[in-house]
This record gives sequence, C-alpha cells and structure tokens, in this order.
Amino acid sequence: MKKYIHFAQPLFGTEEKKEVIKALDSGWVTLGPGTKEFEDQFAKYTGAKYAVGLSSCTAALHLALIAAGIKPGDEVITTIFTFAASINPVLILGGKPVLVDIDEQTMNIDVNLIEKAITKKTKVIIPMHYGGYPCNMDAIRKIAKKYNLIIIEDAATAIGTTYKGKKVGNIGDMTCFSFHPIKNMSTGDGGMVTTNNKSLADRIMLLRLHGMSKEAWKRHTAAGSWKYDIVEPGFKYNMTDIQAALGRVQLKRLDGFIKTRKQYAHIFDKELAKIPEIKIPVHSNDSGTAYNLYTIRIDTRNLSVNRDEIVELLKQEQIGVSVYYIPLYEFSYFRNNLKLKKSDFPKAEAVYQSMMSLPLYPKMNLKDVDRVIKTLSDIIKKHRK
Repeated sequence: MKKYIHFAQPLFGTEEKKEVIKALDSGWVTLGPGTKEFEDQFAKYTGAKYAVGLSSCTAALHLALIAAGIKPGDEVITTIFTFAASINPVLILGGKPVLVDIDEQTMNIDVNLIEKAITKKTKVIIPMHYGGYPCNMDAIRKIAKKYNLIIIEDAATAIGTTYKGKKVGNIGDMTCFSFHPIKNMSTGDGGMVTTNNKSLADRIMLLRLHGMSKEAWKRHTAAGSWKYDIVEPGFKYNMTDIQAALGRVQLKRLDGFIKTRKQYAHIFDKELAKIPEIKIPVHSNDSGTAYNLYTIRIDTRNLSVNRDEIVELLKQEQIGVSVYYIPLYEFSYFRNNLKLKKSDFPKAEAVYQSMMSLPLYPKMNLKDVDRVIKTLSDIIKKHRK
C-alpha cells in the first residue's frame, strides 16, 4: 500500500523530547518560567518588545480585541477569506465584523476596499497574512493612522514572514500567532501576541489568567507570596511550560523549516508551471513569505472533473490536500446572521471555486514532493476533454 502523504505534520525531534522531559521533571508544567523564557526568545525573534504566550491564536485574537477596547456595536474590518477564529471573538464581544473581498493574486485583504468599509463605529482592522504571504502593511498602516484605528494582525500562518525586511510581529499594534500543528512551528497547540506597547502587553497578560494580579509562578516560589488580587474578570488562556519547551526548540529550527518549505515550493513552481491548467501562487518568488501554504488554482473548464473531484482523486492516491480557506459566507451561521452573500465577494468566490492547497512541510521528503507533482499531473492529463 502506498504511503499516505499527510496534508501537514509537525516535525519534532530528539531535542524537543528532551526539553519536554525537562519540563516534566522540573515539577513546573503549567505557566511558569519556561513560558517566560519562550516569550523573551519569541519577542527577540520578531523584533517586538513584548510577547505573551497563550493557549491558541484564537485566545490571542480574543484578548487583543479586548485590549483594543472592542465593545458591543464596535466594527472590526477583516477579510472574507479567513478562518472563523478571525471573527468569532468579535461576535463574542458583541462587535460587528465588516468583511471585505480579497486581492485575487495574493488572496490577502484588498486594501482598496478597506477605506470604503470604514464608518464612525470602526475601531480595528484585522489583516490576515494568507498562507504566510504578507499583506500590504504600508497601505493598511496609512489607513489606520488616518482614521485612528488599531491594527491587530492575524499572523496565524505567518510565523517567520517578513515585510520589507521587517518581521511580522513588529509592524501592527498587536500581532497574533498560532502554534497549531499545521503551522511553520508547533507547540502542539498554542498562540502568542506580540506588541511594542507595554500597556497592551500588561493587559493581555492580566486577562490570560483570570485577571490575577500575580501569576502562579510568581507566587509559588521561595521568594513569592500566596496573596494576590483579582483586578478584573479574565480567562484561562495561558500557555504551559510543556508547550513552551517545544516552542523554544522549534523556534531555533524555524528558519531551517522555512528554508525547506521554500525549497519544496520552488520545485512545485518549476514543475506545476508546465501544466497549463494550473496557476501557481504569486508569492512563491517573494522573499517575505514564510511558505505556510502552497495554494494553486486549477482551471477545470477543459477537464471532465471539477476541483472537488480532483481533491477526492488525490485522496484515493493517498495524498492529503485541502482547501484554505472556505469563505465565511459558506457557513450557515455567518451567512444567516451577518447577511453574507457570495455575490458581494466575487474575487473570493472565483478563487475558492478553483483553489487547492498542496502538502508543504519539512517532514516531507523530495520523493513525496515529486509524487504529489506526478500524481496531480497524471490526474489532469487523464481527465482532459
């Protein structure tokens, strides 16, 4: 039986295992000094002054929105082409997501539509860096400054991405990262907020653990005190030292991971560009992308199969592919409650109907890459009209 090529898998090695065991043996497995060490290293990597470790990128977005002061009725502008985590926290806080169409080439938010969506109720812009390809942050920052808006970057797929030589995480007011297993580095699950604003960092740090004035690791030491205050209602959103143990090692390996992703992406570029029905991603030759996703578009007009059928045929050949992202108007809750219509997002719809994300991660090998290319090529050749 053929080896199954997963859509995505993390790459953990001996050093990660050793660090996790150290955390277990230390007796401190939840939020503690190991997390603080990871936060400091991550802040240094991104160039940000502060980093706060959290349980997920969703938690990061939730707390960033609270820190930004989002209240019921406030509007938050973001892209239609994102995961639900980008807007669920807005809805939970009583805010209103205002969704705009994408740039068909980059699949990022169309900056030309942002200003048209701004009203007196707009408070925040959430640009999502699709697949690790950076948004046009110069244009977004200019708009935010003009209207006194806060920028919260959704960098779930953009760990290691640079924009004009500057790391994502050191550009907007706050940046939210994911360490989910399909991302460029993983802590099993987890997230991080980076910022250059101390008051925002302090607020997020307070909110991540029940609004406590002192986190547990600062209390339960020989020099600590059992006394603490609850300053405001908070959440249980903290990262753990077990996650941080993985994160510290993965962060050291991150640039190598991205180098491998880039190598594989360029092989895909070279070979898939030979197939007339396939449009390769524009970001493949951009040095700023972190290559989290490799998303192609397939013109099926001269094929006897559609995109969904090609996905199924690849699955039958033991190759995992996916579709990132399903536009939010495809989901019943958002469609019905936000009154979303696909006709209002023609570029997102055109991309969605033709797109497919291929496996791209360091745990793959060159034989896997070649097999993905050959299998997809054979399917297309076989089903030409």
